[in-house]
Amino acid sequence: MTPSYGGLALEIVVPVYNEEAVLERSITRLAEYLTNEMPSTWKITIADNASTDRTPVIAARLSEHLPNVEYRRLEVKGRGYALRDAWSASHAKVLAYLDVDLSTDLAALPPLVAPLLSGHSDISIGTRLGQSSRVSRGPKREFISRSYNFLLRRTMQVRFSDAQCGFKAIRTDVAKRLLPHVEDNGWFFDTELLIIAERSGLRIHEIPVDWVDDPDSRVDIKQTALEDLRGMVRVAGSLVNGVIPVQALYAELGRRPIVPLGRPSFFGQVLRFGLVGIASTVAFAVLYLLLQGPFSSQEANFLALLLTAVGNTAANRRFTFGISGPSRLVTQQIQGLIVFLLAWGITSSALFILHAANPDALPSMELLTLTGANVLATLMRFVLLRLWVFRKGRNQEIQPRLVVAPITVDGRVS
Repeated sequence: MTPSYGGLALEIVVPVYNEEAVLERSITRLAEYLTNEMPSTWKITIADNASTDRTPVIAARLSEHLPNVEYRRLEVKGRGYALRDAWSASHAKVLAYLDVDLSTDLAALPPLVAPLLSGHSDISIGTRLGQSSRVSRGPKREFISRSYNFLLRRTMQVRFSDAQCGFKAIRTDVAKRLLPHVEDNGWFFDTELLIIAERSGLRIHEIPVDWVDDPDSRVDIKQTALEDLRGMVRVAGSLVNGVIPVQALYAELGRRPIVPLGRPSFFGQVLRFGLVGIASTVAFAVLYLLLQGPFSSQEANFLALLLTAVGNTAANRRFTFGISGPSRLVTQQIQGLIVFLLAWGITSSALFILHAANPDALPSMELLTLTGANVLATLMRFVLLRLWVFRKGRNQEIQPRLVVAPITVDGRVS
């Protein structure tokens, strides 16, 4: 059944907590911009989460005097609470939220919501890390933001570039399907929403934005960073344990390729596996040399092999054997780690034999021995991955719907 939105195209939620100094100026400016520049029907909702200053008084006055401005009050603090409450009650077709300081140039608002209003995308986010983005902020915030997003992409296997920019939009039907699976109600709320969305096969559209840092921001960077890291660990555990039903969400909402990716031929698999193996061997050698100082040779070997094993399995899954989507993803990673343990057994045995024969072997000799053992382990990995982990017939993805396209970031086909 097609949702009914009552003619309202866009609802912009502005979460606030003790923002008496900027609230009136920002809401007035936002309302003027929407009146002059937004062709679709719109509404602004001021979502107050337990403010203790004059914010409620100012917000109530704005809702009385400005058309299309509404005020909602929650008696609990948390940006996530405010967004969840307002979005859950909305009847608009598209939901968005902006930080009250309006650090992001409002000229980016129409291109933010356009792909959602047209049905082209499911979620749209502003990014301060795009090549054409123009950002003014201090080096400390810049470093923390880039480090956080780098860690997020590498550990959570997501491709969106900026999880923290307070400039996002989502289709209402998608939001109401995803919100029950988002646990965080603070600053990690929208990051968790994005992780679940991408892992569920939704299309996330990114637009570069112009952004000026608010010098009066009261966000506790250190505390927020720690909470975000805890949130990443929690979400990773929920994905592994199946608490978040990404496969069911993928089947219901996910976008798959117009034409299914064919499984490469045997020769193609060998060639691609070789390329992945070369990259993994180089990465292993570099990591081993870096880790050899603080760790023993056996410990350095184990850690280097473990770090490359996860990436190796993911690369072979997609690149070598042509498998995409969340189906059996966690199971295959676990099987890949079992294969890793067998490979580690080969390399550690080779190292043990070398030390038994030559207790004073130089690091260069250890590296040469491990490289040779790693080649043998790589051959074993190919056989096990092809015949066990990614065996044909056990990894068939859900048949694609021919009317949709693959996940893209910034409008590009993946």
